Amino acid sequence: MNVIKAIQHYADKMINDVPGMKALLLDTETTPIISLVTTQSSLLTKECYLIDRIDNRNRDKMKHLKCICFLRPTRESLQYLIAELKEPAYGDYYLYFSNSVRKSDIEQLAEVDENEVIREVQEYYGDYLAINPDLFSLGQDPHHLFGNSVNSWDPDTFEQTVRGLSAVLLSLKKKPVIRYERASAMAKKLALEVQNTITSEGQLFDFRRTDTPPILLVLDRRNDPVTPLLTQWTYQAMVHELIGIHHGRVDMTNVPEVKNELKEIVLSPDQDPFFKKSMYLNLGDLGATIKHYVDEYQTKTKSNMNIESIADMKRFVEEYPEFRKLSGNVSKHVALVSELSRRVAQDHLLEISELEQGLACNENHNSDLKNIQRLIETPQINEDAKIRLVLLYALRYERMANNAVKSLIDLLDRVGVSERKSALVPALLFYAGYQQRQDDLFSNQSFLSRGKSALKGLKGVENVYTQHTPLLADTLDLLIKARLKDTDYPFVDGSQYVRERPQDVIVFISGGATFEEARYIAQLNSSTPGIRVVLGGNCIHNSKSFLQQVQQVGEGYMNLSNR
Repeated sequence: MNVIKAIQHYADKMINDVPGMKALLLDTETTPIISLVTTQSSLLTKECYLIDRIDNRNRDKMKHLKCICFLRPTRESLQYLIAELKEPAYGDYYLYFSNSVRKSDIEQLAEVDENEVIREVQEYYGDYLAINPDLFSLGQDPHHLFGNSVNSWDPDTFEQTVRGLSAVLLSLKKKPVIRYERASAMAKKLALEVQNTITSEGQLFDFRRTDTPPILLVLDRRNDPVTPLLTQWTYQAMVHELIGIHHGRVDMTNVPEVKNELKEIVLSPDQDPFFKKSMYLNLGDLGATIKHYVDEYQTKTKSNMNIESIADMKRFVEEYPEFRKLSGNVSKHVALVSELSRRVAQDHLLEISELEQGLACNENHNSDLKNIQRLIETPQINEDAKIRLVLLYALRYERMANNAVKSLIDLLDRVGVSERKSALVPALLFYAGYQQRQDDLFSNQSFLSRGKSALKGLKGVENVYTQHTPLLADTLDLLIKARLKDTDYPFVDGSQYVRERPQDVIVFISGGATFEEARYIAQLNSSTPGIRVVLGGNCIHNSKSFLQQVQQVGEGYMNLSNR
C-alpha cells in the first residue's frame, strides 16, 4: 500500500518496455503525476532524451525517436493526440492512458493513424498525485467542488473524483468494502458511485481475495473544519501552511534575499532522504537536525578539500556529482527553515498558535474571549490570523447561549478587517457548524466524551503547539478496533461484515485532506503492526485554500438559502 511505488511501477514499466532512444509526451494533468515520482536525470539514464507536453506543437521532427505518450483520456488531450498522429514527429507511438478510455475514442485514434505509427495502447491507472507513500491527492481545484448546493457535487469534479479514486484502488490492486459518513450526502454519493464502478468493471477489479477485505472509508471535510484552520509546526505541514507546496514544488520567489537557484525548491520524500527523515519533525527538532546536516556536510567538504595525490583527485571527481547534490540539498533546507523561522517571528505565530490550540483542545470561555479580543486589537497580527481565531471560537462556542460571536465580528469591522473576510464566520457555521457535523468534534457533547477530554488534558502534552489531534484519529481508532458503528458509517451495500480488525484501509476525504492528518496516518502506520492506511482527498488544504472554499460557500449558497 504505497502510492508512490504504485505510480513509479507504471512509469518504469512504460519507459522500460519501450527499448532504445525515446521521447515522453505528457499533458497538463499527467506532468505533475510523473514529476512527483521520478526525475529528469533518472529518465535520462533510461534513454528518455526528451520530455515535453503534447499541447506544444513546436517540436522538431525526430523520426529516429520512439514516443511514449502518457495522457489522461480527456477530450482536450485526445484532440492534441489526434493532431499529433495526423502529423507524427516521431517514428513509433506507444500510448498509455492514466484511466479507462472509451472504445469509441480508441476507434477514432485507429482511424486517424494513417501513418501507422501506433504500436501499443494501454490503460495504466496512475490518475492521481502520489505525495507521500501513504498520501495522495486528486489535485483538484477546491473552488470547483460543489454543485447547486453545499450538499451536492459539481458534476465534472464528481466524475473525475470517481475516476481518480477508482484508479487509486486499481493501482493498489484493492477491491474494497466501502463505508461512508452517514450525515454527508456527498460522501454517500461518491461511495455508491465507486461501488457501481467496481461492479460494472468486474474484470478490472478481479484481484486475489484476502481473508480480511480492504476498506474504503469515505469522509467529508465539513465534519472536521478545525484541522485545516490551525497553524502547523511540523516540517511538511508548516511549509504548506506558510509558503505552499504545489505538485511537490515550493515557490520561494517572495522570500527576501533568496538566491536565484533557490527560487523554486523540490520537496519530495522519495527523492530527498533528508526530507523523508525530517518531514514530521516539529520546528525545534528540525533546527537541531538541520544543524547536524550542515556539520556533516562541512566535515565532508574538509575531507574532500584534502587533495594530495592523483588518486585523491580521481576520488573527488567521482564523488563530485554526489557532493554537488548534497551541497544543493543542504542550502535548500537551510533556506526553507530560515524562512519558516522568519515567518514565525514576523507573524507572531507562537502566541497565535497557542491560542488556536487552546480553542481546538480545551474549553475556557472567558480566558479565550479576552485573548482573542486582545489579538484582534493588536495591529501587528495579520487579518487572516484574526479571522481564523474568530472562526475557531465560533466553532467551539457556537452552542453556548451567550457567546460573543457577533461582538467579535463587530470588533473585526472596527479594526478594519474587510467585510468580505468577516463574512467567513457565518459562512463557516453554515457549511460546517454543529448541525452540519456528524461527530462530536470537541468531545464535549456527552458525559463520557467530556471525561475522555478531561483525561487527555490531565496526561499533559509534550508540546503545547501540537497538542491537537485531528478527528480522523478517533474515527480510525474505532475502525481499527472494529467498533465503528454501522449506523454512523454504513456499508454501501448494507451488508453486515464480520466484525474483525481491518488490515488495509484507504481513507478519502471529500473536500480535501491536510498534512496534519497525513502525519497522523504516517505515525499510525509506523506504530501499528499489521495495519496499513493510505489517506487521500480532492486536494491537500492549508488554511488559505480551506478559507477560499468556505468563502465560495458563503458567496454561492448562503444568499440562496436566505432568500
